[in-house]
Amino acid sequence: QEQLEESGGGSVQAGGSLSLSCTGSGYSTVCMGWLRQAPGKEREGVAVIGYDGSTTYADSVKGRFTISKDDAKNTLYLQMNNLKPEDTATYYCAAGGGSWCGGGYWGQGTQVTVSS
Repeated sequence: QEQLEESGGGSVQAGGSLSLSCTGSGYSTVCMGWLRQAPGKEREGVAVIGYDGSTTYADSVKGRFTISKDDAKNTLYLQMNNLKPEDTATYYCAAGGGSWCGGGYWGQGTQVTVSS
């Protein structure tokens, strides 16, 4: 079965940075995305990157997060700068079509905690 695996989560103070990675057999060169879910909240899209490198970001992370990929390595990245406590969530990578590329395979998630 195809799978994805995230890495790079952790704890950081507000204003800090973290970098997430995602790789696995479920990687898609067509559409890859990052989504997150905070306790008690609905899952929300964070960023997506298309086959041509085009990107879309949620308003809440624009200017602070950068999504990128390396198709040769089947790896997706998310650079998160100027982190805020409200960014605290479990972050998932996803591959496939649909909203925020979440129509196919998902990783297990990695925890990001931002303290004030």
